[in-house]
Amino acid sequence: MKLYDMELSGNCYKIRLLCGLLGIDYERVPVDLMQGQHKTEDFLRLNPRGQIPVLEDAGALIWDSSAILLYLARQYGGEQWLPLAAKPMAEVMQWLSLAQNELLYGLARARAAKKFNRPWDVEQCQQHGRLGLQVLERQLATNVWLAGSQPTIADIACYPYVALAPEGGVALAEFPAVLAWMQRIRELPGYVAMPGIGAD
Repeated sequence: MKLYDMELSGNCYKIRLLCGLLGIDYERVPVDLMQGQHKTEDFLRLNPRGQIPVLEDAGALIWDSSAILLYLARQYGGEQWLPLAAKPMAEVMQWLSLAQNELLYGLARARAAKKFNRPWDVEQCQQHGRLGLQVLERQLATNVWLAGSQPTIADIACYPYVALAPEGGVALAEFPAVLAWMQRIRELPGYVAMPGIGAD
């Protein structure tokens, strides 16, 4: 298994984290976005969108972090990480949608603007991200995990850019349930960290 990856990408970290929790061995293939490696012809053959992460596994070629999470959960994770029944599966997918909307366009973009000088309105991104955090806080105030009674890819999809929110100037102190959930994730067997997200 190969993961085309960048160390500081929260979307790539989602895949590394799930692989850690599932005990999956894989080869990391660094992709240098700053040098435009993701826009080369060789890379565009892997992902026509020119984005990371990309996963190669036993002849399967999958791009997009959500798609890769779904693949790994179904291929290697059994029922826990992505339930098969309609209602619990839909509950997981709701949180993947939050990860790809409020958390991406809010928290991730605020971080990218501040850390990588990307051309986005930091204040607007921060406000959008806080809306997503409020949704998470309401859910986690009465639930241990986002969907169901055990961790799923819903938690994995949402965790990285929430944990990285301070790098985008969004403090988490006003979201105690979110902070407690983050600590639960860090205590899972096989947890791996990334720069900007500690191991404890």
